[in-house]
Amino acid sequence: MGLDQMSIKEIMVYMNKEDKTVPVSVEKAFHQIEPVIQKVTETINNGGKIIYMGAGTSGRMGVLDASECPPTFGVQPDLFTALIAGGENAIRQAIENAEDSVESGEQDAKQHLSSKDFLIAIAASGQTPYVIGGIKQAKKQHVPTACIVCKENTKISQLVDYPIELLVGEEVIQGSTRLKAGTAQKLVLNMISTTSMIKNGKVYDHYMVDVQATNQKLRDRAVSIVCDIANVTEHEAKKALQESEFNLKAAILISMFQLKSDEACYILQENSSNLREAIMDIQREGK
Repeated sequence: MGLDQMSIKEIMVYMNKEDKTVPVSVEKAFHQIEPVIQKVTETINNGGKIIYMGAGTSGRMGVLDASECPPTFGVQPDLFTALIAGGENAIRQAIENAEDSVESGEQDAKQHLSSKDFLIAIAASGQTPYVIGGIKQAKKQHVPTACIVCKENTKISQLVDYPIELLVGEEVIQGSTRLKAGTAQKLVLNMISTTSMIKNGKVYDHYMVDVQATNQKLRDRAVSIVCDIANVTEHEAKKALQESEFNLKAAILISMFQLKSDEACYILQENSSNLREAIMDIQREGK
């Protein structure tokens, strides 16, 4: 293709043209993605964890998605757990031979899986031995499994209960799955975690109402969210957040209905921490 003979601009245009095909590939797999999201949502509702498992770029996509869930949605750090071939060191540097061990995958899965969990294997090639080991261990423990692969009818697709096949085609640099394959995996992981969190009451309208205000930027965001949803001033929002010890949902109820902090927290607890249901409950009772 003469890629090395192209100008910088020509390479940029070509890469961008190829990248534009990725969302189309994801859309074609909606019928496979939807049941996985449904299973993830059910698993979380039933007290289970979501275990991502991959090697190389695929593993790093899982690590990225899992690590973003606690600050964004206020969930426990292990609700979305990412296992990567080679362990922590493989996040920052390539440990290519680590993916070749079925036994290592079995051991990692055994260490982290329980019968309530759901394993999502991430492997662009659909044949990574480490991931196959994890799937085999999950089956031994009767744990349901899904996969995100970028080819049809792969070994991993045939092993799991819920295959997702993202047919992105050849890469700009042949075999470099950090490109379109990695982008497609990231888009699907975004859908899985975000949609399941929305369905579990972590979002109200388009607001992150369980965001953890761990720095000034997020504290400012919390104030802004209270102002927008409760239609109050910045001063009133800050006061409600202080009263609720930065429990964002409680602060919204305090601001909307002039409740005490403990009363707001109780109503949230009675409604499984779902803000919309709590608001509807208060309105029904005329509180």
